[in-house]
Amino acid sequence: MMKLYNKLYRSPIGMIEIQGTDEQITSILFIEESEADGCGGECPGVLNECAMQLDEYFRGKRRTFTFPYQLDGTIFQKKVWEALTGISYGDTSTYKEIAVTIGNEKAVRGVGSSNGRNRMSIVVPCHRIIGSNGKLTGYAGGLWRKEWLLRHERSFKDRK
Repeated sequence: MMKLYNKLYRSPIGMIEIQGTDEQITSILFIEESEADGCGGECPGVLNECAMQLDEYFRGKRRTFTFPYQLDGTIFQKKVWEALTGISYGDTSTYKEIAVTIGNEKAVRGVGSSNGRNRMSIVVPCHRIIGSNGKLTGYAGGLWRKEWLLRHERSFKDRK
């Protein structure tokens, strides 16, 4: 069994818990405020790299992520999550468009369900999914965070 480490990153929109092994990140999730940093000063390099890249993202300096991560889910969920990574920085898509992208246009509810089970916040950009009517739809981190992330990306989208 691989040892899991936790690292906390204080983002402009709340605490993020980064979880991973010595080699890869396994989840990035918003959490309620916490005092303890799970790995203290002995975090594997990949967790520190993830925190650094998230920091660059929040400062508008990074649009894609290069640290290794692992997505745990069904084949269908992984297809959905892979399709989410194809949504460009600052753009949005819909559940229906993702269903079409993965070749199953009737799977809109399944896409929505998979979107809600994404454990790789920001990196697998489920915040870029909106309703077909253009309105914001559910986001595990809270709709206010989703709105903030979309505004943040749009504000840097056209800058080089």
